Amino acid sequence: METIIQVENLMRVYDSTIGIIKRKKIKVNALNGISFEVKRGEIFGLLGPNGAGKTTTIKILTTLLAPTSGNAKVLGYKAFGDEKKLRPRINFIFGGERSLYWRLSGRDNLLYFADLYKVDKETRKKRIPELLQLVGLTDRADEKVESYSKGMKQRLQIARGLINDPEVIFLDEPTIGLDPVGARDLRKMITMLSDLGKTIMLTTHYMYEADELCDRIAIIDNGNIVALDTPQNLKKLAKGLAVLELKILGIDKMKVDEIKAVPGIATVTIKQEDQVQILQIQCEDPSFMTQKVMDILSENEVIGVNIREATLEDIYLKLVGGKL
Repeated sequence: METIIQVENLMRVYDSTIGIIKRKKIKVNALNGISFEVKRGEIFGLLGPNGAGKTTTIKILTTLLAPTSGNAKVLGYKAFGDEKKLRPRINFIFGGERSLYWRLSGRDNLLYFADLYKVDKETRKKRIPELLQLVGLTDRADEKVESYSKGMKQRLQIARGLINDPEVIFLDEPTIGLDPVGARDLRKMITMLSDLGKTIMLTTHYMYEADELCDRIAIIDNGNIVALDTPQNLKKLAKGLAVLELKILGIDKMKVDEIKAVPGIATVTIKQEDQVQILQIQCEDPSFMTQKVMDILSENEVIGVNIREATLEDIYLKLVGGKL
């Protein structure tokens, strides 16, 4: 398959300032020489914690940010150097409600962006109604965007991102802030775009979303790619690994640290659900480990114990050291 995105030894270093009274400038490496390729028609996922380098990578590939060193090419063009040739053939969609003009109608937003991309009048006359129908906004096209729900705004962003009929679409956390129904509808739309032959690069914090959508996934942490493979192959990293889940009414940091120190435990994370804390423990022998953990929690109120197979999220947590 044809390589559409090619990244080689990409680095991005920027200056930062620390300290309140005695301010000191330091160099921060947002990217540490990452390399990867994306093939035509792929949905390629980029996962990682906040500050790992995901958005920096997207900004470089969409010509919005200059790299410090290394090479980044999209459709054979340099992301920094061939901007004028590249920009008409790509587009990007950020999550949330950015990149739209709320005081304009949905249709007028698309007309405005069609002008920016120099789409000729005959083409836009046909394309805008098609895009409004594609994203299910035909009946609301002439209403102001400020009256739209979050899901409608994000669907309009999809239409905006297609106004120039791009070959490559970059999606930066496209479902952030959406309710489950809106997120599901948007995922269907992303799959449909892939079926239309678009190459898609996606960042997300939602593991099930990456598992459902992506052909391949790169996991990035502290500016380094720590894993790159298909979701199925990444899950094979869980061989011999299972997850022990305990629901607890209150647990202090000392107990968590004591559990982390038990030999055979890979990672320990905590999720909060209402008044209940869910302790997730990755280990190789959960049946044996249950008694050891229960001994540590003998003074705590444990209201549920469950053992399950490791998921893509568990592999992600293992690779990035338990950071969320």
